[in-house]
Amino acid sequence: MTPPHDLPALATLSARIGADPLLIQGAGGNTSVKDGAQMWIKASGTLLADALTRDIFVPVDLPAMRSALAAGDPSADQPAAFALSGTLRPSIETSLHAVFSQRIVVHVHCVNSIALMICADARARLETRLAGFNWASVPYVKPGAQLATLVTAALGPQTDVMLLGNHGLIVAAQSVADADALLTAVVTALSTPPRPMPAPDMAALTHRATTDYIPCAATHPLHGVALDPEQLAAALGGSLYPDHVIFCGVGALALGPQETAEAVAAKRQSQGLPAPVFLLVPGIGALIRADASPSALALSRCLGDVLARLPPGGQPLWLSDAQNADLLNWDAEKYRQSLNAN
Repeated sequence: MTPPHDLPALATLSARIGADPLLIQGAGGNTSVKDGAQMWIKASGTLLADALTRDIFVPVDLPAMRSALAAGDPSADQPAAFALSGTLRPSIETSLHAVFSQRIVVHVHCVNSIALMICADARARLETRLAGFNWASVPYVKPGAQLATLVTAALGPQTDVMLLGNHGLIVAAQSVADADALLTAVVTALSTPPRPMPAPDMAALTHRATTDYIPCAATHPLHGVALDPEQLAAALGGSLYPDHVIFCGVGALALGPQETAEAVAAKRQSQGLPAPVFLLVPGIGALIRADASPSALALSRCLGDVLARLPPGGQPLWLSDAQNADLLNWDAEKYRQSLNAN
């Protein structure tokens, strides 16, 4: 198939934003371009940062995907059924891109947008920041056809900015340059300086470390979560966004004064869950698994980056147990995890 004329420009934008951990973490986020009856979208499990060095875009049948969504056909949640070539699966969020009329769609997991969209009063906080933009927002639902349907209902004739509860940000435009400019403008409007982070107690942290759990680097933002009571409460309250659940597990765990990392990990595993990727040591700092995958490392840092920007007094909305379970048992996400593991 002949790729769209502006796919190279989209690849350049994709690689740039994919290298920015404040916008994209690991294999998160996706971009697409529509070209007649085709939509070229990032493949599941690939990295936007690799867009200039490998083929990460997959063509899909756009009219067929839209028809499946409109009919409530379960196949809309199986993007691979709409792939027109290649061996990789289209992004699990293919249906979400399909509902926008604009040619270019960019979906990022911007930490500044997540920090606002995990708050119970997110809409009120956005009103002033996004004045002048054609924006809308939706509450959290699992990525896929259900989210695409919710976004469809929220779209107005001119909507080109969409905020997703506990998830991220979408911008849409007719050209790559316009999408780039719109993304920059929205991110600027949403940006909040991170809270100052006290220095972790690296000596005490080293004392709590093990072969499996080692101290994060002294400047790692995850230390701030362990050192700030408000951030710590938000992290321990539960899961705040989908990719955290996929790559770091449900919520976060803290070590008690007399607990060992091995004991906490063993308890987690006895519950049928993976050993935690990181452990918070209140008032001291953070430990991380020595064998953590690149995506787990990226999402651990993301939690620190997000909570460092949590609005003072912001009441987090955590994912429910059922929502966590939906993500952990989702075949599409198991596929993405397997690609990242490799």
